[in-house]
Amino acid sequence: MLLLLIAGCGDKPTAAPAAEAAQNNTAAVSGSGGNAGEAPDNGADNSGGEIVAPSTAPQAEPSPTPAATAEPAQPEKQSQSIEVYYTDPQQMDLVTGAASISFANDTEKYTESFKALQTSSNAEQVSLWGGMELKSLEFKDGQVTLDIHKPDEAQLGAGGEAMAISALAKTFFQFEDVKAVELLVDGEQVESLMGHVDLEHPLTRENSGL
Repeated sequence: MLLLLIAGCGDKPTAAPAAEAAQNNTAAVSGSGGNAGEAPDNGADNSGGEIVAPSTAPQAEPSPTPAATAEPAQPEKQSQSIEVYYTDPQQMDLVTGAASISFANDTEKYTESFKALQTSSNAEQVSLWGGMELKSLEFKDGQVTLDIHKPDEAQLGAGGEAMAISALAKTFFQFEDVKAVELLVDGEQVESLMGHVDLEHPLTRENSGL
């Protein structure tokens, strides 16, 4: 009996290590999957912050500043001294004067020539066209076409009318490129400028006696 009791007591310490080893083995198996209740780490950012994707919208480019448009160059004017025909204070005859005109083209050249007929700074040279109004002037194919308006105060007698037409012809026909002068009154051809002398359409060197 005593021997059996001693033998039974000697087996108990051996059982404890086996149970302890079983517990350690269980813990090792549980630890291979991580801590219990912990979500697996899949690389996602779970901090709660919003991830903003970079903008891919094209940025508007500033509009180019328009280049300044160069103004067309103005034609250079030239000056010329011309003869202009007036009458004396008693309206007895034509007298020759002089004027300097500036122009950039033929139309301006003959417009300035007619304006010279309308003015005089010499008391001995009286304009026969001072009261007339020039509405338009055109130069084409060797012909100067003037359209004038004749106010009542510009009316002259027979002698004055004849000298006025002669003064106009002499002034314009000094230019070699002028072959004819067409004189209109308010856009119309008239038989007589002031009712005394027949008016040719157009005036030429031949029918003007030049």
